[in-house]
Amino acid sequence: MKQPVEDEVDARLAARLAELRGERGWSLGELAERSGVSRSTLSRAERAEISPTAALLNRLCHVYGRTMSRLLSEVEAQAGPVPLVRAGEQGVWEDRASGFVRRSVSPPHPALRGELVEGRLAAGADLAYDRPPVPGLEQHIWVLEGALAVTAQDVEHRLDTGDCLRLRVWGPTRFRCTGDRETRYVLAVVLP
Repeated sequence: MKQPVEDEVDARLAARLAELRGERGWSLGELAERSGVSRSTLSRAERAEISPTAALLNRLCHVYGRTMSRLLSEVEAQAGPVPLVRAGEQGVWEDRASGFVRRSVSPPHPALRGELVEGRLAAGADLAYDRPPVPGLEQHIWVLEGALAVTAQDVEHRLDTGDCLRLRVWGPTRFRCTGDRETRYVLAVVLP
């Protein structure tokens, strides 16, 4: 019996997380110290016993110095950089615990600094990151449908359909669906 696609993505993601740690020669204990994530959680994530949350992936991306899009593109089955990715081939990752769905819209390319991501938050979803994956990351958040509250540098910005927020991320951020229906937005990310 074939595994569902999301289980295959989780398995490839787990393997990539283990590879990244191995490339640096770190023990689980060293990674736990650097990331603030428990050894047992890291071990379970690397063995695909759990599907990591967006917050956990964000912490690991920070330690490894890469964006979440780059990490997720590394686990997608692609032969190398391509200029076009059709809608049906765009990588989708879901944080089922928080009600967050993330679609990598831009074709992945390790040498380019910008990328587009589509985010969807279920009604009432609240997604908090304790640090940016890369300090000074530039973000443009354009709400396509629904209402979104984005908190950065202790300031909450309330966005409705059509609104766009531009910011640089240096510390914790929070994305909260404030309406009674799903919020869909585009996130443009530019590395510093």
